[in-house]
Amino acid sequence: MIPMTLSRIAEIVGGTLHDVDDPSTQVTGTVEFDSRKAGPGGLFLALPGARVDGHDHAEAAVAAGAVAVLAARPVGVPAIVVPSVPNDGPSAVMLLEHDTDGSGAAVLHALGLLARAVVDELAAEGSASGGGLTLVGVTGSAGKTSTKDLIAALLRERGEVVAPPGSFNNELGLPWTVLRADEKTRFLVLEMSARGVGHVGELTKIAPPKIGVVLNVGTAHLGEFGSREAIAVAKGELVEALPSAADGGVAVLNADDRMVAAMASRTKARIVFVGQSEDCDVRATDVVVDDQARASFTLNCSQGSARIRLAVHGEHHVSNALAAAAVALENGLTVADIARVLEGTRAASARRMEVTERADGVTVVNDSYNANPDSMRAALKALVSMARSDRHFGRRSWAVLGEMGELGPESVVEHDAIGRLAVRLDVSKLIVVGTGRTSRAMHQGAVMEGSWGDESVVVPDAVAAIAILEAELEPGDLVLVKASKSVELWTVAEAILAATTSADSDNTGDENSDGENGGDSQ
Repeated sequence: MIPMTLSRIAEIVGGTLHDVDDPSTQVTGTVEFDSRKAGPGGLFLALPGARVDGHDHAEAAVAAGAVAVLAARPVGVPAIVVPSVPNDGPSAVMLLEHDTDGSGAAVLHALGLLARAVVDELAAEGSASGGGLTLVGVTGSAGKTSTKDLIAALLRERGEVVAPPGSFNNELGLPWTVLRADEKTRFLVLEMSARGVGHVGELTKIAPPKIGVVLNVGTAHLGEFGSREAIAVAKGELVEALPSAADGGVAVLNADDRMVAAMASRTKARIVFVGQSEDCDVRATDVVVDDQARASFTLNCSQGSARIRLAVHGEHHVSNALAAAAVALENGLTVADIARVLEGTRAASARRMEVTERADGVTVVNDSYNANPDSMRAALKALVSMARSDRHFGRRSWAVLGEMGELGPESVVEHDAIGRLAVRLDVSKLIVVGTGRTSRAMHQGAVMEGSWGDESVVVPDAVAAIAILEAELEPGDLVLVKASKSVELWTVAEAILAATTSADSDNTGDENSDGENGGDSQ
């Protein structure tokens, strides 16, 4: 964060100083919502959580070096106490799940105001110096995190980039990321998620993007939105917020998704269509997939063409790579630059199509960070693609799947469809984890589609799934692990790999710890 005095922060957020001896004291460190990560010169956010209230950890944060706490009430240490805010309309701040008294909404509102002030100050400094801060916003029902990581890797060729770890993409994660920027930052690459209409629009007010990327309109959070049409309305708020083409606004739209392509009418920004359709501005042709489900394709655009072999796993990453390439082209990278960077960029965020091979040849595809019907289908197709390759032909494929959350009335139907798809794709063994109605629906869908014997089983928990795998896995088997984040199914992947893991792994990404409020919305 750019250095800022406590008095200035209080002015920005409309707060009052409590127990502050020197209002000119500057925040020079990071802004944190986990007191264990508070450090010298930092600012601590007192937010309610599932088990603890950040206000109760204010003293510990200050002891660790934080100069003050952003809080909803006095906490006995230096603090900026912010006023309550209304939360009674679509433009209001999204409440934290555990915010029973409104303190979280108050602190998050203040955090957003602070982030916006930092964006405006950095933009003004850039204009004065002839440089500038470019904000890139990414939204969609699936693929935001992977695309964000690819964009960040590409833009680092042009200057310093700030991008969120993992899926910090909501009303906490986005401003937290913004406040990582300083005078040296050239690009801010931000994920923008939604759990309802108006949410993306609120995020664009905190950090107004110059370039907006919309990847797809799927069924994630269908239960909260009610329909795909409502999801499209929400995702399109990103392109509505872009500046006009005359002012440099650019909307990167996936033309292969008709609902995304239709968003062209909702923006004054210049449109760049990406996809495999012939009339796309940035297009992929001649797509092939190797034995590790890594796609190769020819990138075609007005600046030239190049053959690219992606290092990330899954054919669905082709559309993500096209979107990232379009952003890179808008910022001066050559086609050759883009090909070189994309070929060398592996997954940067944990538990997203991590492919790791054990010493005995068992390959684990850990895609357990989150799941929705679209990403589940993509992961199953990647698993089967690997199993059918020349390298793995004849080996068994296992899908260990858990619940996909927040699908509302369509939940049973969607889980049933995934079970049926696993059979149609000829997955060798399906282990459905969970005791609820949706888990049974997934298992029953597989059975009804034509599974026989014990090819599909439903187990109560991860421990039971691990027991089956430990007893039945054979050298060379391929195992996909995927579910919504709340299921914590990564424990299965970790258990399988714990006993024996080869030194040569396709996964080079560091484990990230998002924190319970960091952001995993869709």
